[in-house]
Amino acid sequence: MNVFSKDKIAISIGLLWLFTISGILGVLSQYQNWFLSLTPLNLLLTALIVLWNIENWSLKTVLAFFIPFTLGFVSEVLGVNYGLIFGSYTYGSNLGFKVFGVPLLICMNWAILTFITADVAKQFTKNIWLSALTGAALMTILDLAIEVSAPRFDFWEFEGKVVPVQNYIGWLIIAFLSHFACQRLNVLTNKVISWQAFISIVVFFTVFLFT
Repeated sequence: MNVFSKDKIAISIGLLWLFTISGILGVLSQYQNWFLSLTPLNLLLTALIVLWNIENWSLKTVLAFFIPFTLGFVSEVLGVNYGLIFGSYTYGSNLGFKVFGVPLLICMNWAILTFITADVAKQFTKNIWLSALTGAALMTILDLAIEVSAPRFDFWEFEGKVVPVQNYIGWLIIAFLSHFACQRLNVLTNKVISWQAFISIVVFFTVFLFT
């Protein structure tokens, strides 16, 4: 690893944790609404950091990004407009521009979470079926934590304010399909950055499980 690569990784990790810690402190402060309005910027910067550290960009990399992006978009449109797959819910105003009621940032988040959790999952098994299932399970567990804070942050809210079991089954299925396609394409993401991004997301939403 050359000096530039080491510096890039160090800068990336520093920025990830700067955004995470400042975000936690900001949301816990009297300026909560202002910090929550910056959610799209925070998610976008995290995505850019992950993408910046991908090695050997190619058509396969672009395809690996757009498969979960598209699967996420289609499934979210069906959920928001027809109550299918995840249940009946609506998105709030803190996730930015929407198409058919779905923030495009959420679709990007599907892709980035797939990249991140794929790296984590591949540390436990090299079997693509088990790895895809492990990655999908990790994404579903993340969703469990995020669902608690989603209404508070004006991200989204389910009808009746109750998250149905259907939502988690839907997440597991769509995440598995996203993982299987992405892992077959074998994108050379940076494992260190993926782990740091994964841990930072877990830390951020875990804090708000208890506050």
